[in-house]
Amino acid sequence: QVQLVESGGGLVQTGGSLRVSCAASGGTFSNLAMGWFRQAPGNERGIVAAISWGGSNTYYVDSVKGRFTISRDNAKNTMYLQMKNLKPEDTAVYYCAAARNISPFGNGLALYRSQYGIWGQGTQVTVSS
Repeated sequence: QVQLVESGGGLVQTGGSLRVSCAASGGTFSNLAMGWFRQAPGNERGIVAAISWGGSNTYYVDSVKGRFTISRDNAKNTMYLQMKNLKPEDTAVYYCAAARNISPFGNGLALYRSQYGIWGQGTQVTVSS
């Protein structure tokens, strides 16, 4: 069973940058569609970005387009989320997640929370104004 562990969260000022990582262990990482989600207090957990198993296709929610970059290194079993020009509204717990059985014949992306069956424990990102 694949396990996911996030790292790299922290406190940053508005306009700053941060990179969070997601390390996978215990299974085959390269055939998993992956995604980053976030949850702020009082809000539902929502998708931020997604990446196909090979890394060729990506998705971003509108609010982070042009500021966040999702990537993965299958040789290192690790996924990343580079965040730039951070805003206070980006403050949340960030979770990485993995989705199995996503068809390779489409874009290979999992865009819905229900598609993800493996979750990390989350890492806090706080952006001060």
